[in-house]
Amino acid sequence: MPQFPPAFNVPIIRAGHWLIVSGQLAIRDGALVEGGIAAEAECVIDNLERLLQSEGASLRHVVKVGIFLADLDDYAVMNAAMARRFGEHRPARTTIGAQLVRGARIEMEAWAYDGP
Repeated sequence: MPQFPPAFNVPIIRAGHWLIVSGQLAIRDGALVEGGIAAEAECVIDNLERLLQSEGASLRHVVKVGIFLADLDDYAVMNAAMARRFGEHRPARTTIGAQLVRGARIEMEAWAYDGP
């Protein structure tokens, strides 16, 4: 697998009441999680949730997600993970097929709003 330099970004940034989360891969303890798309989708949402919590927000504050899938045949599994983790809260979403770094199968970015 090719080595990639550290990304030139921040994982999350606040702009007033907006929280913008950079694309998250299924990285845990410095390595891509094993177990296929189901495990990666859960890990990506875990990472997203952890970053939001670091700013006092949660998944219910997410208003838009961008999802990038290495294989669009993984759409149903990703969709099931979203339904499980977001519950009744349904943010706007865009899903795009893309070649991802580090052999990842999914990447997710998000916009959240924690204002009045």
